[in-house]
Amino acid sequence: QVQLLESGGGLVQAGGSLRLSCAASGRNFNTYSMGWFRQAPGKEREFIAIDRASGGGTSYADSVKGRFTISRDNAKNTVYLQMSSLKAEDTAVYYCAARFTGSDYRIPSRYDFWGRGTQVTVSS
Repeated sequence: QVQLLESGGGLVQAGGSLRLSCAASGRNFNTYSMGWFRQAPGKEREFIAIDRASGGGTSYADSVKGRFTISRDNAKNTVYLQMSSLKAEDTAVYYCAARFTGSDYRIPSRYDFWGRGTQVTVSS
């Protein structure tokens, strides 16, 4: 069982930056692929980024590519999402998620564990 806790959300002006953190409990953090998703009111949960287990690389949604960076610190059991050049349309609740392996990393149901989310609001 893995428990995930996001932090770092808040209110920021358009063009600004935020760094989200997701702390994971449990063992063998480096064996999990870690993803970030977001969900705006009235919209489906949307894939943002993934950091694959064991140095398997990262992937991003086109909407955030070049602006957001996912990273992880296995010694701290933590994954980060550095967000810059924020836009009003980035406003959402941001969730981190963990999965063992598999395909279709953009699909929320492919993830095994979820945090409760942290609100990010970008004012224009």
